[in-house]
Amino acid sequence: MHRIKIRGGYLYLDRTPVVMGIINITPDSFYENSRVRRVDEAVKRAIRFVSEGAKILDIGGQSTRPGSREIPLEEEMKRVIPAVEAISKSIPEDVIISVDTYRSRVAEEALKAGAHMVNDISGLTFDRNMARVVRDYGAGIVIMHIRGTPEDMQNNPYYGDTILEVRKELLDRIEIAHRNRISDEQIIIDPGIGFGKRVYDNLIILKEIEQFIDMGYPVLVGHSRKSFIGKVLGIERAEDRLAGSLAVAVYCAMKGVHIIRTHDVLETRQAIDVLHAIQDPGEFRD
Repeated sequence: MHRIKIRGGYLYLDRTPVVMGIINITPDSFYENSRVRRVDEAVKRAIRFVSEGAKILDIGGQSTRPGSREIPLEEEMKRVIPAVEAISKSIPEDVIISVDTYRSRVAEEALKAGAHMVNDISGLTFDRNMARVVRDYGAGIVIMHIRGTPEDMQNNPYYGDTILEVRKELLDRIEIAHRNRISDEQIIIDPGIGFGKRVYDNLIILKEIEQFIDMGYPVLVGHSRKSFIGKVLGIERAEDRLAGSLAVAVYCAMKGVHIIRTHDVLETRQAIDVLHAIQDPGEFRD
């Protein structure tokens, strides 16, 4: 069993995968139904996700969809910090709040406001102060793999050996954490589905996901409703990619992934619970 050191305690991954619900306080995230505009909407979404089985809530104020551009720091702060503060007062103490940002100022203020961990798509590389914030606050950190930036990451990405290169680049980012005295038990890794990847790269990462699990850190997969699913199924709209997303979630659960990041908490939790029942049907014996 893994445990993750987070601000204020530990997250125990004793029954995996844990479901992380996405709360986008943005006007432009790629899946329209995931967007909320106001703090009260974010709180309602958080309460619903918890009731549906989310153990982690991932709160972000800036879209990182392919082609997206940075918003001003002040705007991200205005979106994220009041929502984190309000949500932290509205959910049970054992539910973990993650802040989805690559800016250290946003991360630090969110941790002060009640967040427990940071989900940094850059893996500590966009903002040199992020590692210090994570260290100083004893926060959990999701180290994700990305090549380029959200604005340019899908401009003809190429890998000679996808698994080898993504693993190596994740290890490079983990080394940044180690140099800044971030302990292994604070670290979660994410191979970065959709972030500077071709459809093939996304699929081969999922097929070989054990190679990331074998690195010894809890693994998060964030595939929900992404375009590679649409490419496989010939589906243009993110709104129509639920079935494909659930297929990936169940596959990841079977392979031992620790955290599934999703827009669809209820459906994902139900799919994983059915898988668990099949794997261990004893409690249903008459």
